[in-house]
Amino acid sequence: MRYFIIAACLLLTGSLVGQKIKRETVIYEDTLSMDLFVPMTKNANKPVLIYVHGGGFSGGKRDEPQHIEFCERYAAEGWVTATISYHLTMKGQSFSCDQPVQNKINTLLVSAQNVNQSVAYLLERSEELGIDRNKIVLAGSSAGAEAVLHAVYWQKTREGILPEGFRYGGMISMAGALLDERWINEDTAVPSAFFHGTCDNLVPYSNAPHHYCEPNETGFMMLYGSYPLAMKLKSLDKPYYLLTDCGGGHEWASKPIEEKYLKHLNLFLEWVIRREGSVQGHSVVSEGERACNYGVEFSFCKSE
Repeated sequence: MRYFIIAACLLLTGSLVGQKIKRETVIYEDTLSMDLFVPMTKNANKPVLIYVHGGGFSGGKRDEPQHIEFCERYAAEGWVTATISYHLTMKGQSFSCDQPVQNKINTLLVSAQNVNQSVAYLLERSEELGIDRNKIVLAGSSAGAEAVLHAVYWQKTREGILPEGFRYGGMISMAGALLDERWINEDTAVPSAFFHGTCDNLVPYSNAPHHYCEPNETGFMMLYGSYPLAMKLKSLDKPYYLLTDCGGGHEWASKPIEEKYLKHLNLFLEWVIRREGSVQGHSVVSEGERACNYGVEFSFCKSE
């Protein structure tokens, strides 16, 4: 695979630990770019954290200030980080109930393939960048979370892209969902963290149609949200972490990278690096104020 550096390298000073970071903007596949942040240390086993932005597969940008800040923060802590672009196949179109379901599925496929292509690019440069191939973590927001979930768990998305036997070190989904929970099994499960509000009206927290479309609408597509996916991992006795906001909405697509919530990400990422002990946890907050009835009641959300 060929790659091209399309912007000059910059030296940044890590604000948290003071180490220098090299920043590159590169094309990792056809016209798709990534901003790459590499700590300038001699450590040859750096973990990797890749962020995938949201935007309904029709908008959003990899290099928005909050995404760059997120990558700089963790690069300053020793991670090789990247924020990537992917094909916005729904640009100028609706991704709601009027969009034929096969187009939705194809969009999920293409975006997940793009995510895996970005990882293949980094694997090709693994020796140069000094990365640990066993500790590559994907993180995504909304549409980006759906891209990340399908990149990890839909095996079709990695065919001809990633080496056979490759396994992700971890996955972080911020208000995302998966087409089929059966794709998570004993052989495919990876440590996964989920952030979601129970009243998300776009991407279901539980098992429900995308955008809550009606069965007779052309865009009707069932999805498995954060709760059933976390419970599937729990049933398999695999590492997972779930943060639920009772009454929360789709704002959890962006909340986890805010300063207030980074402690949750930090705990999960620290475990990914050290792999000491077991991690299975569910934190419940009640920050959301929405009242919703999507056919599922959760006992942990009921007031005492």
